[in-house]
Amino acid sequence: MIKPDAVKQKVVGEIIKTIEAQFKIIDIKLARLSKTQAKDFYAIHKRKEFYKGLVDFITSGPVVAFLLQGDNIQERVREFIGATDPKKAEAGTIRARFGTSVQHNAVHASNPLENPEKEINFFFQNKKKYATETRSARRKR
Repeated sequence: MIKPDAVKQKVVGEIIKTIEAQFKIIDIKLARLSKTQAKDFYAIHKRKEFYKGLVDFITSGPVVAFLLQGDNIQERVREFIGATDPKKAEAGTIRARFGTSVQHNAVHASNPLENPEKEINFFFQNKKKYATETRSARRKR
């Protein structure tokens, strides 16, 4: 998901181009989260001290959510986007290029250890449709 800071910086196109060079985007959505939606999306962090600031930030502007396809996609994407802190992210990663702080780090990716299905279904309720279409397309090749 491209966060509001990157949308505000007008780098959405650059980020998508960077992602498309490595991954297949099978769905994309522009959204503006309400406080209630943001609290639900980040519920896993509810008891952490940064939770309120995170909710305020993610609702400060639009986000661009996308669904990617590929083997070991979650691990590969998290490596590709870089460390949460842009100052610690490897050169060339999305966060190193576009992030300005730990919170304003341009993008969010599902943590494979936390419940990626919940995050995917949050934006893409018809996710199962893509899995079926993908299998059918592979059989036709």
